[in-house]
Amino acid sequence: MPKNSKVTQREHSSEHVTESVADLLAHEEPVDYKRSVLNMTGETWDKQKDGEEELDAENRPAWNSKLQYILAQIGYSVGLGNVWRFPYLCQKNGGGAYLVPYLVLLIIIGLPLFFLELAVGQRIRRGSIGVWNYICPRLGGIGYASCLVCFFVGLYYNVIIGWSIFYFFKSFQYPLPWSECPIVKNGSVATVETECERSSATTYFWYREALDISNSISESGGLNWKMTLCLLVAWSLVGLAMIKGIQSSGKVMYFSSLFPYVVLVCFLVRGLLLRGAVDGIMHMFTPKLDKMLDPQVWREAATQVFFALGLGFGGVIAFSSYNKQDNNCHFDATLVSFINFFTSVLATLVVFAVLGFKANIMNEKCVVENAEKILGYLNTNVLSHDLIPPHVNFSHLTAKDYNEMYRVIMTVKEGHFKELGLDACLLEDELDKSVQGTGLAFIAFTEAMTHFPASPFWSVMFFLMLINLGLGSMIGTMSGITTPIIDTFKVRKEVFTVGCCIFAFVVGLIFVQRSGNYFVTMFDDYSATLPLTVVVILENIAVAWIYGTKKFMQELTEMLGFRPYQFYYYTWKYVSPICMAVLMTASIIQLGVSPPGYSAWIREEAAEKFLFYPTWAMAILISLIILASLPLPLVFILRQFHLVSDGSNALSVTYKKGRMMKDISNLEDNDETRFILSKVPSETPSPMPTHRSYLGPGSNSPMEMSSAPNGRYGSGYLLASTPESEL
Repeated sequence: MPKNSKVTQREHSSEHVTESVADLLAHEEPVDYKRSVLNMTGETWDKQKDGEEELDAENRPAWNSKLQYILAQIGYSVGLGNVWRFPYLCQKNGGGAYLVPYLVLLIIIGLPLFFLELAVGQRIRRGSIGVWNYICPRLGGIGYASCLVCFFVGLYYNVIIGWSIFYFFKSFQYPLPWSECPIVKNGSVATVETECERSSATTYFWYREALDISNSISESGGLNWKMTLCLLVAWSLVGLAMIKGIQSSGKVMYFSSLFPYVVLVCFLVRGLLLRGAVDGIMHMFTPKLDKMLDPQVWREAATQVFFALGLGFGGVIAFSSYNKQDNNCHFDATLVSFINFFTSVLATLVVFAVLGFKANIMNEKCVVENAEKILGYLNTNVLSHDLIPPHVNFSHLTAKDYNEMYRVIMTVKEGHFKELGLDACLLEDELDKSVQGTGLAFIAFTEAMTHFPASPFWSVMFFLMLINLGLGSMIGTMSGITTPIIDTFKVRKEVFTVGCCIFAFVVGLIFVQRSGNYFVTMFDDYSATLPLTVVVILENIAVAWIYGTKKFMQELTEMLGFRPYQFYYYTWKYVSPICMAVLMTASIIQLGVSPPGYSAWIREEAAEKFLFYPTWAMAILISLIILASLPLPLVFILRQFHLVSDGSNALSVTYKKGRMMKDISNLEDNDETRFILSKVPSETPSPMPTHRSYLGPGSNSPMEMSSAPNGRYGSGYLLASTPESEL
């Protein structure tokens, strides 16, 4: 052995000698088969490309601080769904009782799978495509499917940000433009706009002034230029935040992640001071325990957990891949999961404090309108004055007095009561009117804010909060596209990001035509739910059953410095896959039982009407689901039958800078022992010179390991087909 060999130098030095094979290899320079006689495949060594790969591995961008990373994950997971989807589900599915199934499913599905995605991203330090190619090449389609789903979601999600931008700029005026119906002048006659009079001022502004919506998805109606401009602004904001990478988007997160909490707290304080706010909150959290036994409640809770944390999109993996290897991602997973949950509860308090106030306003309006009807019936002798309790004062009629009068009239006029057209005007009925999504943000909430003192200020704050929530989620969604593509195909980040935003804006024009809102509904309902469920199930199977839960737990122990709880072992291996399979089955059944449709706004009726999708729209809907899922079977078939290279060997080892990283995902325990000790216990030592043959990445032959130790350390660390004496 040459005297200048590192091993020889270590033998003659006074330094402590480490007997571990792994430690020895960690101090040796890596052998690159492309540069040496190990290259038996005839593959040429591209020095420039090789240098770029090394630089990429060593110079991967990193978060400036732990706080910046946590805020980025919070900004990504806490989105518009926390504000307008969770409160609706909570109200619909039993109030406070809904929190129980949600919290249970968050612990047994959400937290383990969120921890899994954080761990694989941090361990492998690649985007979703690289991560799943590494863990199981045949399931490499998971990464591509995640990118497609991110693209579909990003297309319509940015449209919602565009709507918020439109309302944001419209809020800088007093009174707010949606506070009253417009007046139409016909010569000397001035009348209220019929569509507005038959609905409400906020509903009219949303459907006619903002969207200028058509009567059905089949009526395109051309582009809405106002929304087209807002969509361009939205994509410009996302592009500017993404183009500088995580250093830029991370700094954006300081504002976009924290500002919504400032607004929510301000709204909560202001809301609690409003008359009727307590009614809303009490109604919200009054538990309906019978709902907890309803399977539909559990299905909707599981779906909300699934989407609230952003599982399967690739954004979680992308953000985590910029972490250091020893970062405590278990703490991150727990912290972000429960911050997400408490944000949803905070938003629910805010929403129902405001909606409680609105319900009281609408109830008082109902009482006044029906009291006028009763006065008319009294004046025309349709009703007798004897029916009115003596203490009732029509000048200051309370809801309690009206309800008493209503019950008396209903009892006496039982046979002809319906002809009177009187409403019960119950506060509970107003509170039971469940609203979600755009109906909550752009109709119910905007109507409530018109009754606030200094309403423009609160409107500006509210829509600025929606913009920030949307941008935080969009940055994570776009990272789920850009990070894996840049990692895998080595394209220039700036060029790809700009090109992606321009392409998305052009395709997104379908959402800013007059029928665009119906396409947003279609994409929101069907483009992600089923494909993402399949993606997450396969992620779970790839790690727990193919790579191996024990092996993964051992690597986590090495990475984190402590062994994760056995709880994760059982949830990854058994509980989560079963729960996700049940959720997928329930989603498919729901899709079959409820024919796909949408709520259309009919201008002539000034009301919503449920319509079924036409044949061509059904074809688009089915194509979305198939296209998002297509990479999964396609990549599996191509790699199963060796039509394309899977980019991996049976064994791939890289050791750099004192760290040895092993891909032993395809090896049994005996194979791992053979790799480390360079011998198989059952084999008889060969009289031939000890060596191993490495045929390079294109080889299907197993590696021939030496059957006897080389030197005093027994490492078997020899060049292929090279006698020991030559070292």
